[in-house]
Amino acid sequence: MLITYYSRTGNTREIANQIHERVGGEIIELQTVEPYPEDYEAVKKQAMQELNSGFKPALKTKVKEIGSYDVIFVGTPIWWGTIAAPVKSFLSEYELSGKTIVPFITHAGSGLGRSVTDISKLCQKSTLLDGVAIRGRDVKTAQSKVSEWLQSIF
Repeated sequence: MLITYYSRTGNTREIANQIHERVGGEIIELQTVEPYPEDYEAVKKQAMQELNSGFKPALKTKVKEIGSYDVIFVGTPIWWGTIAAPVKSFLSEYELSGKTIVPFITHAGSGLGRSVTDISKLCQKSTLLDGVAIRGRDVKTAQSKVSEWLQSIF
């Protein structure tokens, strides 16, 4: 299993670590070549521009031997109702046909948004399992929700 995620504030990283504690496997944080601004308003503006243009930022993170993983957890914050651009880059960059993709989302109130639909468009030849959405303010206390979700999908 591979747990891969993008996290700007640490919320998605927290859930990735909780998943890793329960299922093991390898865990990899996606990092962009050009970091996002520290300022929240600047990030929002950039994220909207990326969404509108379809931009996929270059990733500094490289996954070796993607073919050796059967199950790939994909973690992302919700940006403007969908997955963050670095996650789009990852899903577009690797051959994921035949893989099982398991989304996990952190958000500020939008739940899964259209993330599952957008992931399925990028992973048309993959099996997509039910995802989980965790509010950012709840990530530190989400262990039972994460455990219940994992039990329900495996």
